[in-house]
Amino acid sequence: ADNTPLRYLILLHYASLLPTLFGRILIPQGVFEELTHAHAPEPVRTWCMAAPSWLDIRQVTGAPDSELAALERGEQEAILLAQELHADTLLVDDGAARNTATRRALPIMGTVGVLELAADRELVDLPTALKQLQATNFRISQAVVEASLLRATRKRQPPREAP
Repeated sequence: ADNTPLRYLILLHYASLLPTLFGRILIPQGVFEELTHAHAPEPVRTWCMAAPSWLDIRQVTGAPDSELAALERGEQEAILLAQELHADTLLVDDGAARNTATRRALPIMGTVGVLELAADRELVDLPTALKQLQATNFRISQAVVEASLLRATRKRQPPREAP
C-alpha cells in the first residue's frame, strides 16, 4: 500500500477493513516514514506507532528506475515492493502512480475502491463512507463519487429476466 489509502482509512476509522478484505497489508519503509512524519495527522501517527500485526513494514530491495523518478519516495517504493512480491493488489490513489503501476501490469485499487469492496461485503454504507471521505482534504471529484455510487447501485439490483 501507498500512504494515501492507509492514511484516509485510518482517519475515517476504516483501517480495520483492510485485514478483512486483504489479509495482510505490506507497506515499504518509505510509506511508514510518511505516515509517521511530523506533518502527518496526529491520529495517523499514533495509529502507526502502535500498528496492528496485519500491517507489515518492509524494506524495498530494488532501486527506482527512471520511470519512477517523477513519483514520491513512498509511491516509488510501494510500486517496487508490489513488483518484488507479486502483490495481489497495490493500494494507491495518486494518478501518476496509478498510471505507472498499470503500465507495469500491477493490479491497483484506491481508497474509493476499498470502500466499494467493503460495501459489496456489507461492511460499510458506501454513501456514508464517501460523504465522510469528502469531508476530509482527500481530493475526489463529484464525478468519481457519483460513478462509485452508481456502480454500487447496479450491483444491488437484481438481474433482469429475459423477455
